Amino acid sequence: MSDTPHDPAWWDRFRALLDEQNEWPTTYLFKFIAPKERSLDLQAVFEGQEIKVRASSKGTYQSITTHVQVESADHVVDLYRQASAIDGVISL
Repeated sequence: MSDTPHDPAWWDRFRALLDEQNEWPTTYLFKFIAPKERSLDLQAVFEGQEIKVRASSKGTYQSITTHVQVESADHVVDLYRQASAIDGVISL
């Protein structure tokens, strides 16, 4: 099995790590880099949240940062899965 987010076991390990390191509910920091043309798609995943957007020096990428009140590790995983489904998005 591979050790990537495309592997279901990877998400299980990530979920367990989240549960070990957090008490729910909590405010969780999400950071991503996205191609400029995918930035709005990524921001839609976090609709209703305050989002900080910064353009790269050449303007081809944007960093997206937001703090979200999450209820559980499953909530965090769900948001990461939605973001990772967008082409070119990199989780930080």
